[in-house]
Amino acid sequence: MRVVREVLRLRFAGISKREVARRTGLASSTVRATIARFQSLGLTWPLPETVTDSELEAKLYKNAGKKQGHRRSVEPDWSILHREMKRKHVTLSILWDEYIEAHPEGYRYSRFCELYRAWEGKISVTMRQTHLGGDKLFVDYAGDTAPVVIDRLTGEIRKAQIFVAVLGASNFTYAEATWTQSLADWIGAHTRAFEALGGVPRLVVPDNTRTAVIKACLYEPQVNRTYTEMAAHYGIGILPARPRKPRDKAKVEACVLIMERWILGRLRNRRFHSLGELNEAIRGLLVRLNDERPIRRLGVTRRQLLEDLDRPALRPLPAEPYVFAEWRARRVGIDYHVDIDKHYYSVPHRFARTEVEVRLTGRTVEVFAKGERIAAHLRSSGNGKHTTVQEHMPSSHRRYANWTLDRIRKDAALIGPSTAALCDLILEHRPHPEQGFRACLGIVRLVKPFGMARVEAAATRALDIGARTYGSVRSILDNNLDRHTDRPRGPDGVTILHPNIRGPRYYH
Repeated sequence: MRVVREVLRLRFAGISKREVARRTGLASSTVRATIARFQSLGLTWPLPETVTDSELEAKLYKNAGKKQGHRRSVEPDWSILHREMKRKHVTLSILWDEYIEAHPEGYRYSRFCELYRAWEGKISVTMRQTHLGGDKLFVDYAGDTAPVVIDRLTGEIRKAQIFVAVLGASNFTYAEATWTQSLADWIGAHTRAFEALGGVPRLVVPDNTRTAVIKACLYEPQVNRTYTEMAAHYGIGILPARPRKPRDKAKVEACVLIMERWILGRLRNRRFHSLGELNEAIRGLLVRLNDERPIRRLGVTRRQLLEDLDRPALRPLPAEPYVFAEWRARRVGIDYHVDIDKHYYSVPHRFARTEVEVRLTGRTVEVFAKGERIAAHLRSSGNGKHTTVQEHMPSSHRRYANWTLDRIRKDAALIGPSTAALCDLILEHRPHPEQGFRACLGIVRLVKPFGMARVEAAATRALDIGARTYGSVRSILDNNLDRHTDRPRGPDGVTILHPNIRGPRYYH
């Protein structure tokens, strides 16, 4: 206003408009317009001393920015137009056509766009971003942890992580507490978020967290294989934010701030005794946020925007939810078994010593070689035992797969009492009976080359000399030492085994 007063003073002092413009540093057109506006209002110079700069500005520029032809134009509801702009294929040109059809005396197109941009510039930065309905779901973990969760039994104090997901167009928000930010919790939170939305978006935008992204890259980020598999199950794309570009996920960053204040702030003085109890409290707060609290300047709730904008564009959920599966790289052992959490699962024997990939779910174990599934098993606990499919065994092993300790004892008894007694001693004197399995099996199979009588005699001889190995019995047979035995025998001809009977070795 000081410049305006100076322009008026110089002009009414008789100085030309061009000279006034030179002295004040204004354009000649600005000087002419200022003087013309002053004269059109019927004002005289000098102004009364009571007229302040604010009053002078109000008189000179009260109609500035208003077009005389549009003074009576109907003002559109800019919040409704803003929601419509989030719909796919909708432009300002289309909205103006609909507006002018309903109000022929309304604003012309250029003024319509100018007023809309001015209104849009007054809302929050997040809302100014253009997000189409059903297009993107932004996901992240809050930086702060949830209130303390206390185990009733152990008294353990734990803090829970807060997972946050927000739709771009409607700002509809989902949140839940998980114990960790591990891959299993990350995937599980996604599946439950999709169920809460009632559909799946076209894209999911995560941060470059190690849980989701193996290697962050501006051009080709490497996404975790399990995360990619989940995306394929739901038919969505994963679009990680660019490294060190927080504006790519400004929507969820703002939502995380809201969640920290809306959830953590309100629950700061509460203590929970289970994760389910904490999530129940979070669900109650989300109902208030999404269904009851209107968004400032838009005048509608997030739930209403979800139903109007996002729900029609969301893809339907698949028939079955995604089952979390973890991938691990393993090398098959020489015994054609893969070690998974201290349990051993068989694969076809031709893949022994091969690098394979193992897909683990809560119930199944699948083994893949070069993308081809070569084995599938029900998952077992880490008990150090083996799960073996007969078809995976080589033919030489398969012939003896049905041999058990009971069967060996039965076949040894068929050969003779000494053979049965010898096998029982071998099994009993090993730390684990399975360790004597092969020795007994070898003794029983000696019947084929030597006959049952000689094997029984060799077993008797072995008992006499205290031999407890397959090699000793074989040596007796090879050297024809099975022909004689000096061990005392009972009435049925069975060698008597008792610690008080010394035997012939005592006297050597």
